[in-house]
Amino acid sequence: MKQPPLCIEGLSAGYGGKRVIRDIAFAVEPGEIFGLIGLNGVGKTTLIKAILGLAEAEGRISLFGSPAGPPAGRRNLAYLPEKFQPSPLLKGWELLDLTLAYYARKLDRQAALRLCRGLDLDTVALDRGGRTYSKGMGQKLGLLATLVTGLPLLILDEPMSGLDPRARIMLKDRLLEYRDAGNTVFFSSHILADIEEICGRIAVMHGGRVTFVGTPAALTDRFGGANLERAFLAAIDATGP
Repeated sequence: MKQPPLCIEGLSAGYGGKRVIRDIAFAVEPGEIFGLIGLNGVGKTTLIKAILGLAEAEGRISLFGSPAGPPAGRRNLAYLPEKFQPSPLLKGWELLDLTLAYYARKLDRQAALRLCRGLDLDTVALDRGGRTYSKGMGQKLGLLATLVTGLPLLILDEPMSGLDPRARIMLKDRLLEYRDAGNTVFFSSHILADIEEICGRIAVMHGGRVTFVGTPAALTDRFGGANLERAFLAAIDATGP
């Protein structure tokens, strides 16, 4: 039986001795797209940083059955932070080469070009420096650098940020393809329509805790509403502050 790509048990985390999230527990299964949703400031990014060892944390986090703390435990994941902007000193191709070098892998340029077009990023941009990129172009390059790793787990913090509707649709298609290749995607998003469309399961964060884990349909059935957005609002209202 395969180990869960991500398993969290009894996790509390924060900064400077202040707890931002408490008693978090859930597991992400192999080959699924798992969405993390919640209002601003509830601790979504803190949770992701705890997984990556970038926040003070207590509890247990495992990646593919190994402790997440040591760097070796994170060798099978790629991460894209929120509001990614590429280095102004590197061309697009150079950033891709550097990203793959971190994993001792060589870049397949033809595969990268196909994926570039699949994210609605003009391939000519790869020959230009990061200082010439708009916000949306920078986000697409970050997504390209993450997806091209081919690693079994992707962790994406607000990956739709800065993308227009066309690029969002194309990214959703790429994430579904990534899942269908046997990989796992864990991401946070404010865009609940996207979550509802592609996520097999979700976790709702509110008040620094996870208050629901299950399918989008199960959340809607439990709390009512015509769609996930309405059900989410009903869920956090029922939980309280």
